[in-house]
Amino acid sequence: MHPTARRLKERLDELGLEIDVVMLDDSARTAKEAAAAVNCDVGQIVKSLVFIRGERPVMVLCAGDRRVDADRLALRPATAEQARAATGFSIGGIPPLGHVTPMETLVDVSLKRYETVWCAAGTPHAVFEVKTDALIGAIAEPDVTEVS
Repeated sequence: MHPTARRLKERLDELGLEIDVVMLDDSARTAKEAAAAVNCDVGQIVKSLVFIRGERPVMVLCAGDRRVDADRLALRPATAEQARAATGFSIGGIPPLGHVTPMETLVDVSLKRYETVWCAAGTPHAVFEVKTDALIGAIAEPDVTEVS
């Protein structure tokens, strides 16, 4: 297992969210690639996206078949550097939680249509499957809302 994925697994274990990291041969940088790699619906892929509101980072967990309405949510996309500083991970492998900085997290309510979802595990080649309710329950004060 990649050291970054192992570090994430340890952080999530500490949060009480036990996961099994799956290492992929091909990249899962996009929701479509990830869905093909794990053989699931594109909507089951959690896009962990970092935005900025004011000066603070905000994590948005969006279903792979949806787009974030940043204007409606008063958000602007974070730069790659801002995303890495806030999460400790590079774009393409940002997990939904286990970041270096606690931040407000918006969770796309449409993810609840699935019993399980797939998330990045720290690198573009590492993913994990988790029960949707368990993921949401492991996030400190999640705001489950319409993000698109």
